[in-house]
Amino acid sequence: MKHLSKVILGMGIAAAMISSCKNEEAASALQLDKHQFDTIVNEKPVELFTLKNDNGMEVSITNFGGRIVQIIVPDKDGNMQDVVLGYDNIHQYVDTAKYGGSDFGAAIGRYANRINKGQITIDGKMIQLPTNNYGHCLHGGPQGWQYQVYEGKKVNDSTVTMKIVSPDGDANFPGEVTATVTYTLTFDNAIDIKYDATTTAPTYVNMTNHSYFNLNGDANQIIENCMLYINSEYMTPVDSTFMTTGETTKVEGTPFDFRSPKAIGQDIAAEDEQIQFGMGYDHNWCLNTYSNGSGNDRIIAASLWSPVTGIRLDVYTNEPGIQVYTGNFLDGTAKGKYSKTYQKRAAICLETQKYPDTPNKGLWPTALVTPEQPYFSHCIFKFSAEPEFNVDNSETIVAE
Repeated sequence: MKHLSKVILGMGIAAAMISSCKNEEAASALQLDKHQFDTIVNEKPVELFTLKNDNGMEVSITNFGGRIVQIIVPDKDGNMQDVVLGYDNIHQYVDTAKYGGSDFGAAIGRYANRINKGQITIDGKMIQLPTNNYGHCLHGGPQGWQYQVYEGKKVNDSTVTMKIVSPDGDANFPGEVTATVTYTLTFDNAIDIKYDATTTAPTYVNMTNHSYFNLNGDANQIIENCMLYINSEYMTPVDSTFMTTGETTKVEGTPFDFRSPKAIGQDIAAEDEQIQFGMGYDHNWCLNTYSNGSGNDRIIAASLWSPVTGIRLDVYTNEPGIQVYTGNFLDGTAKGKYSKTYQKRAAICLETQKYPDTPNKGLWPTALVTPEQPYFSHCIFKFSAEPEFNVDNSETIVAE
């Protein structure tokens, strides 16, 4: 029996080693060519930083726009999958920035989402920001931080920092802002993202990550089959220009009710004015995890699961809102990694942030940052692989 136990143990170790080798080979087949990201943009060096953990998970980030370029995770069968859209070279990112832009994987700033008519008021003075979307200022304007070069620094195998200094008057925003995004890959397959910013004068800051997730592992398989859960009772409706009206409305009885998980495609074409305005989902949900001016980043804010791969993504944040965008404007013109063309609804974005146009909606959680009150935001993208999708709202501690 002892001999048999040793044989079984040996077989188990061998199987684990074979599985590990297969995972390494699969991940290697997906790996990007780092040299395709080495260049100079705006007289600043650009490169690709890759984080790894012992589970075979890898996250690659470029300091052009602080963008997540690739996320490789194991599926329910142990196969490695790339679960975000993007390009396999820096030139496509830079070229798209010249012609209208792409937000794939970017660290958005100064202000994620829309500001009505590009107008903000600080200390009684109205300031006009550049407009770039239906007469509104979207994602900081046409030269937002996603099109700038961050100062990238790899701290260790699991952490990289992205720093940007935005001068006073950048896109007409007041105050010199120094912002740092810290990406950490944890041992339990989570990407922990911390945003810190200081300013020399009162200003507005609202940062987010704009990754386009496709947990099916294949951008040719649109995400309407994926199951989505959002921990929210209310959303903020928009008008025909995608601008929030200032209201908050209950999701109950509407296509926006994801309090129980359902397929993204179930109600995405419903005869509903908000669905028609957004051409699908492109709306902000008010998270139940936020109350009395603070958010609980240990309770699930949203979850996504693919029935194809079993890959699950849980989102945690201290922010009051999450913008869910279902790739409604992808149209097949963008050719990304692995020569895949990105069709409509090839991915979903889960952007944790302040509500859109908070500077002009006084009753909503403020995005005002002052020299005395610096900015901090926290988001966690936690990956796992499960044969079924169940949501537990109890407090969860995510490794850091």
